[in-house]
Amino acid sequence: MEGKAIIFSAPSGSGKTTIVRHLLKTNPDLGFSISASTRDKRGRTEQHGKDYYFLTPEEFKKKIDDNDFIEWEEVYEGNFYGTLKSEIDRIWKQGKNVIFDVDVKGGLNLKKYFGDKALAVFVKVPTLEILKERLNDRGTESAESISRRLFKANFEMSFQDQFDKVLINENLQKSLAEAQLLYEEFKK
Repeated sequence: MEGKAIIFSAPSGSGKTTIVRHLLKTNPDLGFSISASTRDKRGRTEQHGKDYYFLTPEEFKKKIDDNDFIEWEEVYEGNFYGTLKSEIDRIWKQGKNVIFDVDVKGGLNLKKYFGDKALAVFVKVPTLEILKERLNDRGTESAESISRRLFKANFEMSFQDQFDKVLINENLQKSLAEAQLLYEEFKK
């Protein structure tokens, strides 16, 4: 059985992960697509097979060669991310719709791949200054990393019009409610 795909993309720190986690908690018919990545785990809480499939660059490149990905991208220099075909099959076999938490380019690639079976939502904050504050508040980023992310965020904002919906995450509770409504309308 094939289901639908709801894609959340945003610059880092915009709140897409918080929104996706909320939708997963309140909608048992959603299954989270775990991305594959070559980046290091953040802190002690991230787990292989739960947060990401953490792969070595060699393992990732073999999966590229074997055509195991729907889409993949070198998001930051040396850090590859991708969506495994087997991951979507796993979720659809459970009779669930799939939800994605991916970068902007990955989101557009997924939208293209799934076509009418997908709803692509771009999440953004009202200003880059607010985004900088959120990235600082994480406490997981260096000043250099934050600078790179802000530069990339400015570029990623130029793609928002290619998404089906733009959700401005200024007030979290309002954004969570809006995301829920978007999903309920889409899955009908």
